[in-house]
Amino acid sequence: MLSFRVSGRRAGIVVGGLALVVGMAACAAPDVVTTGQRPNVPTSNVSPPRSPETDPVKLALSLSSLPGFTAPTSEGAGVFSRPLVDAEGTATWKVLDDTNQVIADYRPTQPVAFGDSSVYTTIPGVLTFRGNNYRDAPVYGTTDITEKKLAVAWTHDTGDVTAEGSYWAGAGWTGQPLLVNWPAETKAAMGFEEGLTNDQGFVEVLYPVVDGKVYRMDLATGRDVKPPIDTGFAFKGTGSVDPRGYPLLYAGMGLNENGDKQGAWRYRIFDLIQNREVSGWDGTDAGAPREWGAFDSSALVNAATDTLIEPAENGLIYKVKLNATYDPTARTVSVEPKITKMTYTTPDSSRHGIESSAVAYRNLMFAGDNDGNIVCWDATTLQVVWVRPTGDDTDATLVLDATSEGPFLYTGNEVDKRGEAGATTAPVTIQKINALTGQQVWQWQTDARYDKAVNGGVMATPVLGTGEVSDLVFFNVAKTLSPKQGSLVALDKETGTIAWRRDLPSFSWSSPLLLTGKDGHSYGIVGDSSGLLHLFDPNTGRDYSTLQLSKNIEATPAVYGNMLVVGTYAKKLYGVRLS
Repeated sequence: MLSFRVSGRRAGIVVGGLALVVGMAACAAPDVVTTGQRPNVPTSNVSPPRSPETDPVKLALSLSSLPGFTAPTSEGAGVFSRPLVDAEGTATWKVLDDTNQVIADYRPTQPVAFGDSSVYTTIPGVLTFRGNNYRDAPVYGTTDITEKKLAVAWTHDTGDVTAEGSYWAGAGWTGQPLLVNWPAETKAAMGFEEGLTNDQGFVEVLYPVVDGKVYRMDLATGRDVKPPIDTGFAFKGTGSVDPRGYPLLYAGMGLNENGDKQGAWRYRIFDLIQNREVSGWDGTDAGAPREWGAFDSSALVNAATDTLIEPAENGLIYKVKLNATYDPTARTVSVEPKITKMTYTTPDSSRHGIESSAVAYRNLMFAGDNDGNIVCWDATTLQVVWVRPTGDDTDATLVLDATSEGPFLYTGNEVDKRGEAGATTAPVTIQKINALTGQQVWQWQTDARYDKAVNGGVMATPVLGTGEVSDLVFFNVAKTLSPKQGSLVALDKETGTIAWRRDLPSFSWSSPLLLTGKDGHSYGIVGDSSGLLHLFDPNTGRDYSTLQLSKNIEATPAVYGNMLVVGTYAKKLYGVRLS
């Protein structure tokens, strides 16, 4: 891991072929917590009503109705441009068909628009990175917390790979498991044993990880319920299960090397009935501005229009009509992907490519890219709506808050491009952005260290407060006080002022979670690079308890009820019981 990463994310160091954890062991002394102000503490835990609408025709926003929106400028040859937000220069883009021919005037007749995050799927569970199209639900259900304790319920061994002159093990960034409570007819179609098919409480863990396998396990016990699907090449990001409850899994390669083996970059679609890959497409694409063909983004599927959206590290955004069919009686599922692509360029575009997972608000979609842009595009027409530069690489997935005042995005960048230019430390900028215009509402900054192999700054997706902490948004920032340390911060959503800041002995790339207890209180969870899992009070930032796992927790956990699942660099997957 001393080698330069052209590919994506890692958090170990390789010395003499051994993986060493980056980070400090848990300290006996309590972490330093600095308390700020909470000017907008909620007076009620009651959540506002959520819209059940799923019809794209009713949901789609007219772009001309957006504040300050103007028609794009045609540059000829199917290329269009738009000025950047709060910066000099323009963004240009073009739309390509599946043969990489430019579509000069792409006007699909069917709108693509997502509903409220609460209706992303009707299947119980966590079916994509952070659960839905707002990326705000890495937890399903409520948790019965009385003892405020964490305990290992089971472990499951995984493998490792060597690639890009480095060592990769267990589950990496973002590496979140998928937790699915399938309908009985789907469990029967997939051929689960009778006891599981008839068990309404059975939840399947689907976990694509670094050794190139998709593990299929019982959440309660960790035992295999199907043989792992072995692709031979690593997954680093998070997969997605079809939100319609179709037994389809979508996941892309994170590396195309495994020791002395090398393969073609591939985005993969798996038939979970046959337990094998049945479709997909190549990441080495002649229409792409970059040759690196990895897919770290976790796809969103618009159920109403049978459409998958997947940004890629090659600099393309893929819009895929799946043509999916599922017959549980016949025990068959199929796809026939039809691909349309969009690629864009800004004055900062030198790397190209998106590692974050897309967020969707109706027909507007958002992602951060390797050049430090936050880009918004229309899911229907694939035109760029706005682009806001952030000043550095932005790989952490954004989170969207749909409020009565409008939709807002929360995001933070890292210290990467500025480090390559010579900076040893630089400010990490956390922002609240108006999702309709790209205008900044507020920003908060803290310094982070540059590390060529393991970036400092915001690599973890923020989590929105709910219930008693609905006034706050929580960010995990790596390498703030030193190369080994990090900070967990709670900011006021309205003002960006700090409510509290906790300085951790070991930094973290793992995205924090918030649980809703059956007692009505909120509880936070975050893992760090020493392998320590923290259960903390989001009102104060202080731990209720911790659980020491083995080696770096770089992946993001997911929770279903009282069970948490996460992988670590120790080549182990953990089932952790919350009590």
